[in-house]
Amino acid sequence: MKELCKYGLILFLICVTSAGALALINKITKPVIEARAEENLKSSLKEIIPEALRFETMGPGSETIYYKAYGKDNEFLGAAFVVQAKGYSSVIETLAGIRRDGTIIAVKILSQNETPGLGSRVTQESFTAQFADKNAAAFEGVEAITGATISSGAVIQAVKQKSQEVLALLKANEK
Repeated sequence: MKELCKYGLILFLICVTSAGALALINKITKPVIEARAEENLKSSLKEIIPEALRFETMGPGSETIYYKAYGKDNEFLGAAFVVQAKGYSSVIETLAGIRRDGTIIAVKILSQNETPGLGSRVTQESFTAQFADKNAAAFEGVEAITGATISSGAVIQAVKQKSQEVLALLKANEK
């Protein structure tokens, strides 16, 4: 019985030490990870709306967060937003830019873990380039990828829905 208690105590100490070490590592690395994620978002925003000189975060704390893009002389260029869609096997995180008139500027897949060779084709430019200059209300001419219709369809629907939400917010903020 004493042996059993001894082993139980040793196992408990190992677990407490491991949990403490993981908590400490998390505390140390969390700010670095968050800063790197912020840098990645900023560079991706510049890819989506390259003419933008600055971005203003709108709606923090709300369900719809988007980024207003401004160019020379503080001219409003459009807005960008991140949307998540459930693909075939993972969540697909997408960044899209939209002009005030409702046309899509560009779309970029930020992260996905879809089936390699099939669903992962949503990251290819042949798919994402279809969105450029399409009207957010109609999305005519954006075709799903053969063999990856669930993943590509999810991206199409998510970008369409979120772009309409952001357009409504932009119009509401103009007044």
